[in-house]
Amino acid sequence: MTAIEQYLVDTYRAAQHGTPPPPPPGRDDLAVLRSLRTTAQFGAVLDGRPATHPWRHALRRLLHRTRPC
Repeated sequence: MTAIEQYLVDTYRAAQHGTPPPPPPGRDDLAVLRSLRTTAQFGAVLDGRPATHPWRHALRRLLHRTRPC
């Protein structure tokens, strides 16, 4: 069963029981990613490292490796 199908079943059940429907799948994905970034930056500060974007450097290294020379 896909996430959309499960969401539709849960929405139907919520309507039958008179409870509020569940949030649609994927609604909070960006909030979760922002939270992970904030947590990583906070951990960097506690470790004494700069609180820069933790994935930016890794992405830059990956992109520079894949370019043809």
